[in-house]
Amino acid sequence: MRIRQLAITTLCLILTVSPALAKDKKADKTMDQQAMMELWQKLAQPGEPHKLFASIAGSYTTHTKEWMEPGKPPTEADGTAESKMLLDGRFLYQEYHGSMMGQPFHGIGIDGYDNVTKKYVTAWIDSMGTGIFMMEGTASADGKTITLKGSHPEPGGGKMLHRAVWKIQDANNQTFEMYGTHGHGGKEMKFLEIVYTRKP
Repeated sequence: MRIRQLAITTLCLILTVSPALAKDKKADKTMDQQAMMELWQKLAQPGEPHKLFASIAGSYTTHTKEWMEPGKPPTEADGTAESKMLLDGRFLYQEYHGSMMGQPFHGIGIDGYDNVTKKYVTAWIDSMGTGIFMMEGTASADGKTITLKGSHPEPGGGKMLHRAVWKIQDANNQTFEMYGTHGHGGKEMKFLEIVYTRKP
């Protein structure tokens, strides 16, 4: 049974790394298995983006602003966030507690940087839905402003397009902003801002 699991895991790794290999090598050249494994091992190691995530892990107080309609004042609320690194420094895990739209709110997020695709990726689940919200994107040259994009279906039909801007000012302060657009022809609107301050 363990041999079968190992074989399946190895196959998955090869399939994951193959797109990266195709970009690095000409189509008429085939990389041998040893070189492929060495490249996979290199790509599997945490790098600078993961070190930045590790530097911001910890306990935070949060202040949230929500805009339900353009031009109207936001609803404001306080909360807390706890974050830690997972899998030997490869992913940042966050648990968030606060309120959203006047209701108690609990969310869990996992953030990472994919060395193969060279993109930041995030997955989010919370107490206000049953779906898994995914986004991906890139960062500024210093890695401290990460812009992510994604979408989710809306209950009445269609979907909302999202853009998130995550600003890491330093090891103690972060700001997360969310913007949304209804469909492809709508106007983008800022609807969420969360300010994170590390607890003393």
